[in-house]
Amino acid sequence: MGTFIQFSYIVAAALFIFGLKQLGSPATARRGNMISSLGMLIAIVAALLDQGIVDYKWIAIGFVAGGAIGAAAARLVQMTAMPEMVALFNGFGGLASLLVGWAALSPTASTGTLVTIVLSILIGGMTFTGSLVAYGKLSETIGSGSVLFRGQQIVNSLIVLGILLSAVMFCLEPASTHWLFIVIGLSLLFGVMAVIPIGGADMPVVISLLNSYSGLAACAAGFAVNNNILIVAGSLVGASGIILTQIMCKAMNRSLANVLFSGFGSGKVETAAVEGEIKPISVEDAYYVLEAATNVAIIPGYGMAVAQAQHVVKELMELLEENGAEVNFGIHPVAGRMPGHMNVLLAEADVPYDQLLEMDDINPRMENVDVAIVIGANDVVNPAAREVETSPIYGMPVINVDSARTVFVLKRSMASGFAGIENPLFYKDNTRMLFGDAKESITGLIREFT
Repeated sequence: MGTFIQFSYIVAAALFIFGLKQLGSPATARRGNMISSLGMLIAIVAALLDQGIVDYKWIAIGFVAGGAIGAAAARLVQMTAMPEMVALFNGFGGLASLLVGWAALSPTASTGTLVTIVLSILIGGMTFTGSLVAYGKLSETIGSGSVLFRGQQIVNSLIVLGILLSAVMFCLEPASTHWLFIVIGLSLLFGVMAVIPIGGADMPVVISLLNSYSGLAACAAGFAVNNNILIVAGSLVGASGIILTQIMCKAMNRSLANVLFSGFGSGKVETAAVEGEIKPISVEDAYYVLEAATNVAIIPGYGMAVAQAQHVVKELMELLEENGAEVNFGIHPVAGRMPGHMNVLLAEADVPYDQLLEMDDINPRMENVDVAIVIGANDVVNPAAREVETSPIYGMPVINVDSARTVFVLKRSMASGFAGIENPLFYKDNTRMLFGDAKESITGLIREFT
């Protein structure tokens, strides 16, 4: 039986790695998800057999309840709420690691095991509450802005010091469980304190980082219960989360150190006044411009998700191509409120993957674009990132839609984006504002073409 268990773990680990590789491309991501899920199923069954479970009653109850909740979430959660759901997934992963570490506590545990228990509880607790705060900011139930107060860094330092002292005392005196409860309480508090200073515009980075934390917590829990596959799975999640965090940081001109130590969220204060005037355009006039275009770039943002306009965008793309235009999509790494948000939406609408161009690929082409259609995007196309040194987003790589011959911005109003700053793009001479619901506006363009 032992040989079979270990072989099953090896198979599961191989499926994890292969599935993770498949997730690197939108064309194979769905298959990669299924392969990784199969690996996890094998790992769970092998782990249950390895532990010699006698009574499966509570395990069955948990399986049914968790499966029902997961199925309901998959069916009912809107694509606009996907970032919030991912944040909750990260949080519950951290909570699970905390509980596993707690359950692994035993009077005979070695010092090494006690250290891994503390790590799984610390990282898991921090991930749980930090993810809840991220969920609140993304759903705007607690306000998306950064929360700063005098002496904040001192408070955070005292919390970290308290965690370290309590952890050391627990490892020295494992029978005194009150030290462990202090670690749990402070880790939960630290998760809140670590995320509240971070503004909502930086949540894609935070989600990636918390995903990494949940993996590290699982890895520590694996060491605590001496389960190899949990160590492997946690390590893979932790490593991939860190890599994704670095990609997000590069896309937002942030350093990883800033993220780790909550060193961003307040930013600089924009003082430069925006010059120019807003030039609205009707659907009918926009049609005449598009009808004559031979090269069109579509830049989606969170507004497209809110309007659920991905399917009509696909229909408009097909009509433009039938009219002889070349159509590509410009995808910014942090467009939306989680990594890959726009890719997921457009994949749902069956937009060809080879037409989804990353920022570095679309920018060199932008000067040859006749019409750039910005759908609900704001900060990721803001030229202030290049032009206004006092802007909070100065230095952030953006899609240079202002280089196109004509820019259509589909937007409900002149409200600022998630970063809360003015966008000079709206006042450019080559920009026209198409106000209204994005789905309705695009549907209007489709009617004009047909």
